Amino acid sequence: MKKMTFREVIAAAMSEEMRKDKTIYLMGEEVAEYNGAYKASKGMLKEFGSKRIIDTPISELGFSGIGIGSAINGCRPIIEYMTFNFSLVAMDQIINNAAKIRQMSGGQWNIPIVFRGPTGFAGQLGATHSQSFESWYANCPGLKIVIPSNPYDAKGLLKSSIRDNDVVIFMESEQMYGDKMMIPIKEYTIPLGIANLKKKGNDLTIVSFGKIIKIALEVALELEKKNISIEIIDLRTIKPLDYNTIINSIKKTNKLLILEEAWPFASIASEITYVIQQEAFDYLDAPIKRITVQDTPAPYAKNLIDKWYPSKKDLIENIMNIISSQE
Repeated sequence: MKKMTFREVIAAAMSEEMRKDKTIYLMGEEVAEYNGAYKASKGMLKEFGSKRIIDTPISELGFSGIGIGSAINGCRPIIEYMTFNFSLVAMDQIINNAAKIRQMSGGQWNIPIVFRGPTGFAGQLGATHSQSFESWYANCPGLKIVIPSNPYDAKGLLKSSIRDNDVVIFMESEQMYGDKMMIPIKEYTIPLGIANLKKKGNDLTIVSFGKIIKIALEVALELEKKNISIEIIDLRTIKPLDYNTIINSIKKTNKLLILEEAWPFASIASEITYVIQQEAFDYLDAPIKRITVQDTPAPYAKNLIDKWYPSKKDLIENIMNIISSQE
């Protein structure tokens, strides 16, 4: 085992796969000479050279299209966005080309490509740099969506994403790059589409993903002191989504709360709520609750951010309301 940061495991996962497969390359803004905007590709230019670690202009539409074209011709590109807010410029390439070419070619071409970079809220960065678009991408057939919550999962999931023969959207967070964790030296992968039961409990199920799940874990430990037992599921993969793990948990706890850092309308929570009410309604002892960011652009002022972004207090209040409604 070795203690590694989130940014280090991202570099390690990409490097390990690139050593095995010469068709894999990394392309994006500042990935080479600068070692990555968040140093998540540190040392890779020196090891693999400028033909495989490629700096690009500020042109997401252009270099995303180059990556898709190269995937059709036998490469396995990793396309890094400095932030997924900038991926909106490339959305035509991602949605209308990458996600659809396999079907439109009658299966003649698959697109083994990973689009990766940070997503979501990351502090006082303003409204255009604090957005979560996983529900947008998950709405499009042909894309797989992965959002790890810790360094161990990040490495295993990224290696699986790189090996996948279809398009993977791999979302990280600026606020997690410094997180540290003991990582096995021996190679491992984590399959896509399988959620992780991070904590067992009996009184209520929390479903979450990405960095905000840390709040759920902190709250669960606090509530244990009050003899309230919370079960926590980390989705890890948004699409395909592991509904079975959620349903099995609800059969035990009979209550569900979904925590995410996206806007509420047409969110991942909305999709989960619909499916659970179709597939496990009879097991629910209370209405499903969701906690999201407020339905406004992200504010810049710290006092407004505290109102906009979900807090431990918000989560505790909602949990207690759900539980008390059954007493």
